Amino acid sequence: MALTGLILVLFVIGHLIGNLQIFAEPEVINQYAHFLHSLGPLLWLVRAFLLITVILHVWMAVLLVIENRKARPQGYEGEHTHRASYASRTMQYIGIIVLAFILFHLAHFTLRVTHPEYEQLRYVLQEGAYQGTEVLDVHAMMVMGFQKPLVSLFYIFAVGLLAFHLRHGFGSIFQTLGLRNKYWAGTIEKTTITFAVAYFLLNAAIPLSVMSGVVDNENVNSIGESAEVLTLPEDASSESTE
Repeated sequence: MALTGLILVLFVIGHLIGNLQIFAEPEVINQYAHFLHSLGPLLWLVRAFLLITVILHVWMAVLLVIENRKARPQGYEGEHTHRASYASRTMQYIGIIVLAFILFHLAHFTLRVTHPEYEQLRYVLQEGAYQGTEVLDVHAMMVMGFQKPLVSLFYIFAVGLLAFHLRHGFGSIFQTLGLRNKYWAGTIEKTTITFAVAYFLLNAAIPLSVMSGVVDNENVNSIGESAEVLTLPEDASSESTE
């Protein structure tokens, strides 16, 4: 549980760093995205490894819940929690919601099955070794996605739960690996809280910046304009051609 959790913590940090490139020019994140896709089979191996890690993490969580319930099949007449935090007591429920968010996030941005129109967003790289290469405009795709309030609100809600999950999980890693003691407990606790808060605020800044117009992309309007042309009445289109 701790080892798979550590791997996933490192991944979400790297994923956040990649996503924060949306605040730079479109060239930056599009170069980054194209570099990842250029890895080909290696990228799919990494994805498969992460998928297996997630499955193992969830499976270990299920086993721990079952083991705890078997240890005491009959509940207490009255529960008085002394040391367990609210985050630790709700880890399994938050984990299920976060897993649902991950699946939606993959379908939305990675596989683009929910929004196939994203494929129309193209960008020609201007610099570096891939100069002149036409790629998917990831910057425009993110802007277009987060312009939808429901998507942005769900994203913020989900990363909030994930940060809450990390609040307990990140600290538990140190305890499980035997690195937590009375000398380091206070520092670990403060570091864990700081990490969880920073993770949430930085992630939330992305959709909030898009919805407020701080981050924009001119290429996003191309889909709307092309859709208007395709939906012109027949008589209007014939008049224009005449």
